[in-house]
Amino acid sequence: MYRNTLRRSCALAALSLSSGLTGMPALAQDTASPLTDIITVTGQRPAATATTDRLDPDALPPATGPDANHLVARLPGAAALGNGALSGQVQYRGLFGPRLNIRVDGQSIASGGPNLMDPPLHYAPAPLVERLEVDRGIGPVSDGPGLAGGVNAVLKAMPFNDESRLVSGYDLALSGRTADHSHAIGGMAGIASDTVRLHILASQERGGDIETPYGTIAGSEHDRSVYGIGAGWRTGPHTLALDIRRNETGATGNPPFAMDIRYVDTDMARLAYTGDFDAVRVELEAGWSDVAHAMNNYDLRPAPMMAMAWRETFAYAESRTWSAALAVDAMHGELRAGLDGADADHDVTITNPNNAGFFLHSLPDIAMARTGAFVEWEGALPARWQGELGLRADYHEAEAGLAATGPAVPAMPGMLAMGFNATLRDVEDTTVDTVARLWRPLDDTTTLRLTLARKTRAPGYLERFAWLPTPASGGLADGNTYVGDLDLVPETAWIAEAGLDWQSARAYARPTVFYRRVDDYIQGVPFDATPGVIDTPVEMVSAMNGDPTPLRFANVDAELYGFDADFGYRIDANWRLDGTLSWVRGERRDIDDDLYRIAPPSLRLGASYDAADWSLTLEGLATAEQDRVALSNGEQATPGRVVLNLHGRWAVREGVDISAGIENLLDQPWRDHLAGYNRNAGGDIGLGERLPGNGISAGIRISLRG
Repeated sequence: MYRNTLRRSCALAALSLSSGLTGMPALAQDTASPLTDIITVTGQRPAATATTDRLDPDALPPATGPDANHLVARLPGAAALGNGALSGQVQYRGLFGPRLNIRVDGQSIASGGPNLMDPPLHYAPAPLVERLEVDRGIGPVSDGPGLAGGVNAVLKAMPFNDESRLVSGYDLALSGRTADHSHAIGGMAGIASDTVRLHILASQERGGDIETPYGTIAGSEHDRSVYGIGAGWRTGPHTLALDIRRNETGATGNPPFAMDIRYVDTDMARLAYTGDFDAVRVELEAGWSDVAHAMNNYDLRPAPMMAMAWRETFAYAESRTWSAALAVDAMHGELRAGLDGADADHDVTITNPNNAGFFLHSLPDIAMARTGAFVEWEGALPARWQGELGLRADYHEAEAGLAATGPAVPAMPGMLAMGFNATLRDVEDTTVDTVARLWRPLDDTTTLRLTLARKTRAPGYLERFAWLPTPASGGLADGNTYVGDLDLVPETAWIAEAGLDWQSARAYARPTVFYRRVDDYIQGVPFDATPGVIDTPVEMVSAMNGDPTPLRFANVDAELYGFDADFGYRIDANWRLDGTLSWVRGERRDIDDDLYRIAPPSLRLGASYDAADWSLTLEGLATAEQDRVALSNGEQATPGRVVLNLHGRWAVREGVDISAGIENLLDQPWRDHLAGYNRNAGGDIGLGERLPGNGISAGIRISLRG
C-alpha cells in the first residue's frame, strides 16, 4: 500500500554514525518515518550501510536489569522509573503510567493491581523482545488515546519464509548480572513455510537482592517465567495470526511500596487478521488477558510485630480489546478508518491472613469500558510536505460495585464503605483527540518536523473509585495515602512540538522542543482545606494507617515543556561519539508547585571504537540535581551524579554474538530521582530514604540465532 512508500529516514540513517553501542536507534529509509523510533533488541546484525532500521542487539548493554523500560530510557526524552525489578515504568517527556499508550505486540493489557506492580512492559521479558517501537512525541490516533507517545514491545516470532517446505529457526538469549546475582534465559524456536508458521516462546529470570555502594536493598529480588505459542497462516493476500502466553511472576520485591509481589499469574491471547481485497485492506484484531495478583507485607520484608497489622491483598483484572479498520489509497496517501474498544474488570480485596473476619473490598467489582472510532490519513501534501492527520472520538463508561468490610474491621472504614455505597457509582465521558504530524525535507541533509495535537485521557478506576485511603497510587510510590473522586473529568493536553533531523557524511543530530498544556491534569491534592487537622472520617482512617495528611485525586492545571536531542559524530573509520540530551520541566499552573517525579536534566555520551567484528564503548551518564520537586507529594530533592559504564560486543560468527559490560565502573554512590522511597525495614537502606542505584555490576549476554 502507499503508506509503506511514505516511510522516510529520521536522520539517524548511517550505521557508520551510530551502530547503537550507546543505544541510539538507526532507522531505515524504507521502513521508518521521522515519527517513530525503532529499537531492535534482537534480530540479525545490521549491514554497515548508510540506511538501516535495526540496532544490533549485542550492542545494547547487558547489565541494566530485567525490565525492558531500561532500553526505552536510552532514547532522548525518555527515562525509567524504578518501582521494583519487574515493576518499572517508562517516563517520556515527563509523563508516565497510563498517560502513555504502552502495548505488547499491539495489545493493551490491564495491570492486575492498583499500584501497577505489573505495568504493561512487565509482560515483555527482555529475552523474548524482538524490538521496541517508540512513537516520537505523540502516538497516532489509530493506536488509541493517551497524552504522550506510545511504546509497542514486539515479541520474537517465527516469520513466514519463501519456501514451500517447513524450515526451522530459533532466536535465544542467555544473560547474567552481578549486581543482583541474576540470570535470564529465553527465546523462540519454530518452523515455518510460505503458508504456515509455528513457534514456542519461553523465558525464565531470577535474581537476588540488589547490591549498592550504600549496602543491600532488602526485598529487591525477582522471579518470572513466561511461556507461550504462536501460529500463523497465510494464503495470497490473507494472513491470520494467533498468540497465546502465560506469565508467572513469583516472589518479587517492591521496596517503594507497602507490599511486595507474592504472585502475578496472567494468561494472554491475541488473534489478528489482515487481508487485501483489491483496493481495500481489512485489519481485524482481538485480545484478552486475565490477571490474578497477590501481594503482602510479610514475606520479603520484616513482618509487622502485631498480628493485626499483617496484610495480604488479592487483585484481579480481566481485559478485552478489539479493533477493526479499513485502509484505502486516497488523496496521494493512505486513508484508514476504524472502530476499537477496550473493556476491563477490576477487583481488589485487602485481607489479614491471621484473621478470616478481617477484609476490605476496597475496589469492588469495577467495570471500565471504552469504545472509539478514528479516521487517519498519511501521505504527501503540497510544497513537499508529508504528514499524518488523525481524528478520534471515544466513549468511556465506568462503574463500581458495592464496597464491603469484614466483622473484624474497625467501625470507621465500615462507615466509609456505607458512604461510598450510597453514592452514584457509574460515570460516562466522551473524549476527542486530533493529531497533525508534519515533516518536510529542507535539503538532502535536513528534515523539519512539526506536531500539533489535542490528546486526552479518561480517569482510571483507582483515581475515581478508591473510597478507602491506602498507599495504592497507580505506581507513584510517594508514600502517601490516596482516595479517589467520582467527579473527576478527563485530562486534555494541547501539544506543540518542532524539531529537525539532520545528518551529514560524518555527523547527525535530532533536536526537538515541545510544550504540553494539560487541562484537568489528575494529581494528588490535600484531602481538605485543613491538612493535618484530623476532622473527617477519611483523615481518621488514614491516620490509623500512619498518614495523617491523606491526598485525594483531583483535577488541576499543569504544563510540561522541554528540549531533547540525540547526536553523533564519526571521528574516523574506527572512532565515533554518540549521545543524548534530555531536559523537561513539569509545573502546576493553578498553584506554585512542580509536578511529581519528573526526570532531571541528563546527558549521555559514549565514545566508541568499532573494529570489523567487535566494538567497545566507554559511556558517561551525567544527571543534574533535581530540586524542582512536588511539595504536594512531599517529594525530596536529589543531587546530581556522573556514572561511567563500559560495554562492548563481539560477533563470534554468524548467528552468535556476545555482549559484556560493566555498569557504574567506579562504584559511584548515586540515587536516581525517579526511584521510589524505601519502605522495607530490612537490609541496609533506611526507611523513607530514596532507593540508591546499584554499585559496580558486570553483565554478559549471549545471543544465538539460526
